[in-house]
Amino acid sequence: MKKHLLLAALMGVAIGAQAKLPAPPPLTPEAALKAEEAKQRTAYGAKVESFKLCKSMDKAAANYFKSAGTGKQPSAKAPACTDPGVFAFVPPKPAEAAGAHSPTAPAASPPSQQAPAGAPTPKKP
Repeated sequence: MKKHLLLAALMGVAIGAQAKLPAPPPLTPEAALKAEEAKQRTAYGAKVESFKLCKSMDKAAANYFKSAGTGKQPSAKAPACTDPGVFAFVPPKPAEAAGAHSPTAPAASPPSQQAPAGAPTPKKP
């Protein structure tokens, strides 16, 4: 029983100490670029593994239909395996170049329109 209380007290102290740690410093542009490249490489690796799995499943299905001798063939509706190609790092666009500050289409009317003069105003309930 005492061990459980001691363990709970130690965990409470550890959680309290962890909550007071300062936030990590912001990444430098070089480090952010390196992190983005690592993220893209990981995603590419997943695509390659998915492609290899798809090819092996196709091979297993072809072997099954060949050995079963039922005359059935795999469904033509099945999607084909798509080769991910060679890895190419595409650096992210800066916020300014990405169009973050520009509207997607020109405005057709002013952002706020006033009611024409002499128009009745709606009654408030």
